[in-house]
Amino acid sequence: MPYITTTDGTEIYYTEQGSGQPVLLSHGWPLSSDAWQKELKVLADAGYRAIAHDRRGHGRSSKTYTGNDMDTYAQDLAELVEALDLHDLVVIGHSTGGGEVVRYAAQHGEGRVVKVITAGAVPPLMVKTDDNPEGTPIEVFDGIRAGVLEDASQFYQDLSEAFFGANREGSSVSQGAKDDFWRQGMLVNLAAAYDCVKAFSETDFTDDLKALDVPIFIAHGDDDQIVPIAAAAEKTITLVKDGTLKVYAGAPHGIHGAYQTELDQDILEFIKE
Repeated sequence: MPYITTTDGTEIYYTEQGSGQPVLLSHGWPLSSDAWQKELKVLADAGYRAIAHDRRGHGRSSKTYTGNDMDTYAQDLAELVEALDLHDLVVIGHSTGGGEVVRYAAQHGEGRVVKVITAGAVPPLMVKTDDNPEGTPIEVFDGIRAGVLEDASQFYQDLSEAFFGANREGSSVSQGAKDDFWRQGMLVNLAAAYDCVKAFSETDFTDDLKALDVPIFIAHGDDDQIVPIAAAAEKTITLVKDGTLKVYAGAPHGIHGAYQTELDQDILEFIKE
């Protein structure tokens, strides 16, 4: 299996399909590159070199105790891009991965990144503060940490319900999709999963968004129960220089079903523009 080794000795797993202009995909918490299986094929079939990695601590990458923070995640991404010598690069991030690609593009991507795409992404700031009253109270994230620490397996099963909107009337998400969320979650080592909660909830990406000098497509479901749109996409679009916001009616946080089909088509169209 393909890996790179970062400067601090962490092994980062990645997978790639296809050839052509590179498109790099960054997954959400607590998932892995497996979350992008459909997009890897869709992009490769469309003539792109599709690449997805497992964030440190997640999937098949090293089970890290240190470096589980957004600056290090972005540095890991920079080292992967450099190792693969990627240029004319499009970066795509879902949820936590949306924060990762925004920070990477803003701080490391000059001369390499040409477009950014986010879906259900955490920027600019998830946690509620005096300056971010639309955010989610810190007690919610404390509860996530407690759930992971007490019984991660059951917590991931329970979380999959809200993640995919399975708790909404008329939901069509399959048990298999929820099972796969649990499967990927169980690959994360506990320390990395625990620390990543702080990374995705308390990192402020405001300056990164303002610094982006390439087009960004911001996708978000208006029924996202994990990253509520009011503190995320609706604020992000006001901070970027060249942004396009698309709100997907009734879509949850997890990318699946009709939402996935529509989003994948929008991704291809945005890349071609």
